[in-house]
Amino acid sequence: MALEMRADCERCQASLPVDCAEALICSYECTFCQECSAAMKSVCPNCGGQLVPRPTRIKTNS
Repeated sequence: MALEMRADCERCQASLPVDCAEALICSYECTFCQECSAAMKSVCPNCGGQLVPRPTRIKTNS
């Protein structure tokens, strides 16, 4: 089951495009922009989980 990234940062409400490599997410799907994550030392204020880059699919030339 894949994590569902939110469309906006939960802290500053900045828009986060679906393919945004700069956004971070925790295992409870809390989503934050790079700046907010850095300010929170990569720890989710909602669940205490680690904020990590969202996994992305590898594009293949099929």
